[in-house]
Amino acid sequence: MAMALPAAFLSEDQFTCSICLDVFRNPVSTPCGHSFCQACISSYWDGPGGGVGAGGRGAKSYQCPLCKESFRKRPELHINRTLKEITERFKEMANAGVPWDGRDGGGVENPNSHLHHHHHLALTSSSSLQRPGEMPETVLAEMMTRFQMLSTPVPHPQSPGSVNAHQSFQAQNHKPHDPPPPYSPPPYSPPRRYTLSGSIDSPPNLPLCPTHMRGLEFFCRTDNTCVCCTCVETAEHRGHNIIPAKREWHIKKSQLGIAEVELKDQICERERKVEEIQNSLREIQAAAERETEGAVCVFTKLISSLERCQAEVLEVLEMTRRAAEHKAKGLLRELEEELTELRKRRTTLSELALSEDCVFFLKTFSALSTPPQAKDWSNVSVVSELTSGVILRTVNQMMERFQEEMQKLPEICQRSLAVPRPNPKVRRVQEYAADITLDPNTAHPRLIISADGKQVHCGERHQVVPDNPERFDRVVCVLASQGFNSGRHYWEVEVGGKTDWDLGVASRSVNRKGKITVSPANGYWFLSLRDRTDYAFRTEPSTNLTVNLRPSRIGIFVDCDKGLVSFYNVEARLLIYTFTDIFSDTIHPFFSPCTNKSGRNEAPLIICPIATWE
Repeated sequence: MAMALPAAFLSEDQFTCSICLDVFRNPVSTPCGHSFCQACISSYWDGPGGGVGAGGRGAKSYQCPLCKESFRKRPELHINRTLKEITERFKEMANAGVPWDGRDGGGVENPNSHLHHHHHLALTSSSSLQRPGEMPETVLAEMMTRFQMLSTPVPHPQSPGSVNAHQSFQAQNHKPHDPPPPYSPPPYSPPRRYTLSGSIDSPPNLPLCPTHMRGLEFFCRTDNTCVCCTCVETAEHRGHNIIPAKREWHIKKSQLGIAEVELKDQICERERKVEEIQNSLREIQAAAERETEGAVCVFTKLISSLERCQAEVLEVLEMTRRAAEHKAKGLLRELEEELTELRKRRTTLSELALSEDCVFFLKTFSALSTPPQAKDWSNVSVVSELTSGVILRTVNQMMERFQEEMQKLPEICQRSLAVPRPNPKVRRVQEYAADITLDPNTAHPRLIISADGKQVHCGERHQVVPDNPERFDRVVCVLASQGFNSGRHYWEVEVGGKTDWDLGVASRSVNRKGKITVSPANGYWFLSLRDRTDYAFRTEPSTNLTVNLRPSRIGIFVDCDKGLVSFYNVEARLLIYTFTDIFSDTIHPFFSPCTNKSGRNEAPLIICPIATWE
């Protein structure tokens, strides 16, 4: 059986929707026991925050905005008629302008002036705390009456004082012979608080005001701070928007719950997007590997085809040469035979002319005087198309057309992949070209530097040079005269077909004597080539690099402010490698042509003038 509700357990919070923070409109209750406006909870469940699935996926479930209890099926909500009637009554009384001091504007003054004065002070203090948006005490009294009329009135064991006060009030206002008045519920008394007449008990466990040592029962929305009832009556908070702290707590908790659900949805959405991007990146990387492998395979086949075509052309040339040689040898053999016969006949005629035997002379003269049968060699010759250069011209023409088509291939691929063209406003690295010359005072004794300081190669023996402190005495390398500690700088070096070289930058303060450990930690940042195919950036251990297109000219770019050094394949216009560090000292361009390896690496390193990339 329902019991009557004492006024101390009623507050305006019980009739306020935690979603719209307004008095209920068509209130409904969820299975977990919380009440909301029908339109508010429906909109909440229809929106992205109300229905969720496990991990953002799967079947949709529905949550209570306050306690977060989930329901697999959307609950069927029915309007709470009693709560709706109470809230409608509250709206009517609020719109009718019911006085907030608990009196109806007239009434009869209490004969007991002392009690009346005390009661009036308490009401005045209590009513003075009312602010727009708070529950008027008369409305709470009306709601209390309606709750009590729903069940048999039962006195609350914890509030005998309120019953005794009501009975005393009836005894003072009715004569002994008057008929008993019809039953009416005890008048509503607001929650206990501090008043002008003195201290009334505050709810337990409340923090105390540091100024007045009273419970912080209220919240000042204007100053965003908790205050006691004495603070409310001071000039500091007069006219401010003040509501019970517990009500503000409930409001903020409901807002926090809704915000938490929204944040959870945003987090899930972004986590899904992160996973989607990561999957896309993995797919792109896998596709790039497939495309790279396929392109390398195609170019390898093309190179094999070119090599096979080269072999076939060389074979044709060789067969043509052999045919001409065979023909020439046959003609030469035939000519030699005729020459031998003619020389033999001439010798016989010379001997006959010297003979004194007239009989022998006349006998043989007739046979020798008749000219022999001879071949006409006037139109005989050995010719070949090789002498006209027709094959070389044909090869050149075909290779020129092939190169033109090959040059179009990167642009065709770029268009087919919709890769944006470089912005013409972006400054290219060549715009930071620096005039670099080699410093002979730093060169190892085996290094030979050209007069203009633009070339260096390794000789067979040590030269007689001064042992300067800045000279490298064990590693065959040399620094440039120019040093940089700020800005951007770029230079290019021709490496040609060398099998080994080192190029990059080095700190001015590096150790130059004896054994040297080369790494960024020791002031060296450079790219190396070993045995014609092994490229690496010299870290500890070395960072091996895959270079598909062998460069014959290397571009070096440094950004001192960003601590960046980059290496480019100039002909292919490709970035080979970039390393980022901090340049704490002045850096100089670094060159090492390496030893010549019995003539296989004797070509020099050449600092080249910069040509702008088209």
